[in-house]
Amino acid sequence: PRTADWFLVGKFGHLMLILTTYVYFCKYAGPRYMKDRKPFDLKRTIQVYNVIQILCSMYLVYEGLFAGWLTDYSFTCQPVVPGEKGLRMAKGTWFYFICKLVELLDTVFFILRKKFNQVSYLHMYHHTLMPVCAWIGVTFLPGGHGTLMGIINSFIHVLMYTYYFLSSLGPEIQKYLWWKKHLTAMQMVRLKNAFPISSSQFLLLT
Repeated sequence: PRTADWFLVGKFGHLMLILTTYVYFCKYAGPRYMKDRKPFDLKRTIQVYNVIQILCSMYLVYEGLFAGWLTDYSFTCQPVVPGEKGLRMAKGTWFYFICKLVELLDTVFFILRKKFNQVSYLHMYHHTLMPVCAWIGVTFLPGGHGTLMGIINSFIHVLMYTYYFLSSLGPEIQKYLWWKKHLTAMQMVRLKNAFPISSSQFLLLT
């Protein structure tokens, strides 16, 4: 594949080492380290992190749309585009994968702030599975129909991290965040449709 030599692509063992370290820290080492310590004050750090996530997600939506879905991509059946034309989408797919790894910090911040109740099974499952799915995509299918789910996911992340950032600004801003319930509904719809949309990419290979 054209992406085989890109950073962390084609090296599943490296990804597994990262995810194993992540799970070990979040479920064992982290809570043990924080047991007799006060929670870290990471408010400013997390605010900066949220802004970075917003910008990265906006970039992914833009690239996904203008590298394919607003050009000549087919919403019914879109294979991976070969040659230079598909290289831009491949780069976007790789950046999406890197973003999924960076998002592991969501859980690390919970641990360092002693918000252990936030580290649920579903949270860990989602944050561990997404880098694996993104790795499969960028390694074997860097483009095509599967990128549609990435665009949808990135758009929701723009809203989600915007909400996180605004809610961190205090009660005066939080009272205007009534739209959180709609964000939750969008996340549920995304999860329900993630597999059908993403798996349709593999049908194009048969």
